[in-house]
Amino acid sequence: MLLVTKQCTVVALTFAVLCAVVPPLTAVNVLAIEPLPARSHWTFMRAVLIAMATGGRGHNVTAYTPFASSSAITDGVCNGGPIGCGYVEIPLRLGVPDKVALDVQRAIADFADQWRFVGIAVDKSQTACGLLDRMAAAGHFSGVRYDVVVVELVSSECTSRVSGALGEVPLVYVFPSPIASWVEAKALGTSPGPSYASRLFARYAKPDTLARRLENAYGWTVMAALQWFHERGDDQAGYRKPAVTFVNTDLTVEKSVPVVQNMIGIGGVHLPPPEPIPSDILKFIEESPNGVIFFTFGTVVALSTLPDHIQIAFKNALAEVPQRVLLKYEGEMTDKPKNVMTSKWLPQRDILMHPNVKLFIGHGGISGVYEAVDAGVPVLGFPLFYDQPRNVANLVDAGMALSMDLFSVTKDTLLNAINEIINNETYSKNAKITSELFKDRPMSPAESVVYWTEYVIRHKGAPHLKSHALNLTWYQYFLLDVIAVALLLIISVCYIVFKTLQLIKKLIFKSSSKSKSKPD
Repeated sequence: MLLVTKQCTVVALTFAVLCAVVPPLTAVNVLAIEPLPARSHWTFMRAVLIAMATGGRGHNVTAYTPFASSSAITDGVCNGGPIGCGYVEIPLRLGVPDKVALDVQRAIADFADQWRFVGIAVDKSQTACGLLDRMAAAGHFSGVRYDVVVVELVSSECTSRVSGALGEVPLVYVFPSPIASWVEAKALGTSPGPSYASRLFARYAKPDTLARRLENAYGWTVMAALQWFHERGDDQAGYRKPAVTFVNTDLTVEKSVPVVQNMIGIGGVHLPPPEPIPSDILKFIEESPNGVIFFTFGTVVALSTLPDHIQIAFKNALAEVPQRVLLKYEGEMTDKPKNVMTSKWLPQRDILMHPNVKLFIGHGGISGVYEAVDAGVPVLGFPLFYDQPRNVANLVDAGMALSMDLFSVTKDTLLNAINEIINNETYSKNAKITSELFKDRPMSPAESVVYWTEYVIRHKGAPHLKSHALNLTWYQYFLLDVIAVALLLIISVCYIVFKTLQLIKKLIFKSSSKSKSKPD
């Protein structure tokens, strides 16, 4: 009891000291822009913005987004929040289709091929940037004096120009997945090397063999070159570097690598407290004596667009499992198994938190990964593109998942994988261990967002957090100038030694020839 009292006293004193040292910050105006029509990206960014609006003393957030909610919804964000809280969403018409419920073949063609992906991502970024530049020039953002600009870093830094147009306002980047190597070094100054850190498109957790290191280095180089190639025609003079970058990553899922001080991992920031499950779904879950399997491919890909032979394999396998299955499916499913409930929308977070859920089958999107990790539910992954293969590989490495290829799946292979995970307690135990690690952190992701945003504002952009690598040229960054000097010194020393040996040889032979030429 005495020990607990002492610990509480220390915590209280520490909090009091921090309050005395850190000056209070009044509510500030935040301009936020989501430049990509991808709902999963907006889910992450919206969580960041709501944390800014409702955390601390509260801040006034104005968000331009392709997925703007009605005022009836956004008005409730600040209910019961701090005095300074303000939140509004304004529609942003990008003129490109939303990346929602895509055909699986089209999605893989666009997002799985690294040769195509970078070009598409840069093109989408620059399309959005053109619109934002015109809006800034027309004065759309000038009615309010903004204190910080928050924007998603897609695959081009052109989105940073908005903060410069508002008078050098501090810039905050948001990256909705683990950060991509081809933009990390350019935007933040440096990135982990391919010898030990798997690139975003890798299909493995660690480059732990020679073949993987070769493939990793090749892919790393190709994507950096493609980034340069597709951005070469853009005017980069107006690009600005971020004061801080919030990234959807966490050491529990990602491997530990060195990062710059102003890159802050906030994986799981989108996880709200669980809410009651709709009664029909709750009844379906709780009346299943053998537990429930939850199956979804998220918002980007529509399961109904899968080839017929794959859908048949799924239905035949699910029909034979003793568990009930909750399946997110667009439209009406023909020949639906009796143990399967389908819906166009399911409360994924709330379902995964139910103790009767035994397995999560998904595509490995990072948002769903953190929801499964937080709930301690093992995963059967069918990764399709972008970061998904590496996300699932990380879970496999943690011992809480299996990974399968979607286009080679059969009824038997799927059934075997499901039974292996559910009947082998190792997967469930490792999922619970991973969940405990995920939750053990000094502050919540939302608290990290509030602290670092206010830190940047308090310290006028916090330039001391930026890496000195941003000030180097490419040849200085790779030490090519140092290598050149070292090679010059080595060559010079070798040349001097060579000439010295030549001179010694010449003197020795000259002396020898003179001695032989003397008469006895």
